[in-house]
Amino acid sequence: MPLFRRNKKHNDEGGDAAPKKEKGSWRRPANTAFKQQRLKAWQPILTPKTVLPTLFIIGIVFAPIGGLLVWGSGLVSEMTFDYTQCEKQTPSSSLSQLNFVNLPKYSYRLRSSESKAPVTPPQFAFLDQSNNTSIDVSAQRQCIIQFDVPINLEPTVLLYYKLTNFYQNHRRYVNSLDQKQLKGSYVAPHSLNSGECSPLATVSGGKIIYPCGLIANSLFNDSYSGLTSTTDSSSTYNFSSTGIAWPGEENKYAASPGYPISTLVPPPNWSARFPSGYSNSTPPPNLKTDQRFQNWMRTAGLPTFTKLFGRNDNTTLQKGRYQITVNLNYPVLPYSGTKSIVISTVSWIGGKNPFLGWAYVASAALLIFLAVLGTIRHMVKPRKLGDMSLLSWNRS
Repeated sequence: MPLFRRNKKHNDEGGDAAPKKEKGSWRRPANTAFKQQRLKAWQPILTPKTVLPTLFIIGIVFAPIGGLLVWGSGLVSEMTFDYTQCEKQTPSSSLSQLNFVNLPKYSYRLRSSESKAPVTPPQFAFLDQSNNTSIDVSAQRQCIIQFDVPINLEPTVLLYYKLTNFYQNHRRYVNSLDQKQLKGSYVAPHSLNSGECSPLATVSGGKIIYPCGLIANSLFNDSYSGLTSTTDSSSTYNFSSTGIAWPGEENKYAASPGYPISTLVPPPNWSARFPSGYSNSTPPPNLKTDQRFQNWMRTAGLPTFTKLFGRNDNTTLQKGRYQITVNLNYPVLPYSGTKSIVISTVSWIGGKNPFLGWAYVASAALLIFLAVLGTIRHMVKPRKLGDMSLLSWNRS
């Protein structure tokens, strides 16, 4: 039948049929040095004469590097005062009746040359004026902290706040903002509600939360006064909020929102700062210049972190006893966290953190120890390179 007829193969030499491929040849890699793994290579032979000097050299290099880093960290003085439990103390209703008690947690890590300086334990007192309506809501509950500065602190002097057990690195929290809104662009309410800011994008009635999202809503809102000398109340050491954010952070924000003020409301947790909402007399904050806000929006990677609150680049903080007033607005006890103030100087290495230096020193000690151990072993019982008698089949 024609259906099953096959064309006869033409074996004419002059035919233009394609040459027959060898079976499986299409899978064969190209015959090149790279694909056939014939590249030139060099593998060092590890011998005592090469390994032991290398360990000595690396250890000798690491030791002074570690010592230098430890010395640089030792130039920094740092004082930390945990005031978490302040609001649990017996409240006082006026400054003249403050009931001071010792802080349960504090630390002094002074520069190495002054580490033995005597220190009087710091104290705090809780001032509660919640019933006084003439005082701003954000300043009705205060913690008064008195502490020693045992040595002169040369500028720059930095003031940080420190939080623990606060997970800013949570995936949903990190993404809870709208970059376009922060840059001053108009973002429609339905876009905000369906975006990362939800559920803190709008409120009932259609007004837009500015700035939206969880990060802005949880902005740290405890505030700190300058340091006032307890022996001379007219002497105050002030901190500036300028120059505390990374360069370029201001480019992420706009000076004013891209909405009419009448369509905006502050985040729910900003009620103490804007009790009557936004208006022409109390407009939204200038996020482009608010460096404390910018620092908060740069989320931390670990649950314990510090963020810069202020700095003084010009004046030496003289030793003595000082007092600082903290306006208590930020709750940390509900999530079992703590909050502290940190006063620190800086050196060429930055803040006080000797870990990196001691890591170099420990590595140097380990390498030199292994080098000495290997040298003794090689001298006591040397081994001939390429000794055939040590092969397993020659030992039987």
